[in-house]
Amino acid sequence: VKEQKAEERMSITIFLLFINETKIATINMIIKRKNMFKLIDKGVWKRKPYFDHYFNQIRCSYSITVNIDISKIIYFKNRNHTKLYPLLIYVLAKAVNNREEFRTAINDKGELGIWETLLPCYTVFHEENESFSNIWTEWDDNLMTFLSNYERDIEMFGNNYGIDAKPNTPANTFPISSLPWTTFTGFNLNIFADGSYLLPVFTYGKYFQQDGKYLIPLSIQVHHAVCDGFHVSRLINEIQQICNDIK
Repeated sequence: VKEQKAEERMSITIFLLFINETKIATINMIIKRKNMFKLIDKGVWKRKPYFDHYFNQIRCSYSITVNIDISKIIYFKNRNHTKLYPLLIYVLAKAVNNREEFRTAINDKGELGIWETLLPCYTVFHEENESFSNIWTEWDDNLMTFLSNYERDIEMFGNNYGIDAKPNTPANTFPISSLPWTTFTGFNLNIFADGSYLLPVFTYGKYFQQDGKYLIPLSIQVHHAVCDGFHVSRLINEIQQICNDIK
């Protein structure tokens, strides 16, 4: 009887180890899939002449600032007692992950491709010393899951100082910052580098009320090599639609 019970315990232990290894393998597979970088075959890429023009001949980025109606976002925040910032981050990440042109980048090997998924990397402000830090959060299309991921990261890393509060920032992140102290009608980042950064850069301002609506200024800076005014306009419309659909 003792030997039988020992064998049963051993079987249960092996089964639990198998389950844990399976979970770990599944998690690793999901992470690997999200980090996938699909190379672009420029020989058949329809955007090749525009990319060559705005990257190799006239390297060009541009920015646009618009007001986004976040009335539905404010209503959701008040009803569910959530924070505004993660909701605004979610909206941008969802819109960006819906469109390949805003996930097009050059990897650390100098290869042009498209990230399967982009994770938001956003600034948090430290009022006590008037500095900021960057934190990245794992993306999930499910709003409540993403909000949970955000809260966990803020709890773990929100009080860390320095540029990167959360270590090991993946390559597949895009930047979001916020200026909640002022509204603006124009905002531009003058980056003195080689101009090879292709991912979009977003900056929110202070929201305000106008004609019974809550509006927030949003600056979007992009590289002309991967997207034109049409693509940015479509992105803006989709950002607004996502805001409207938050329930």
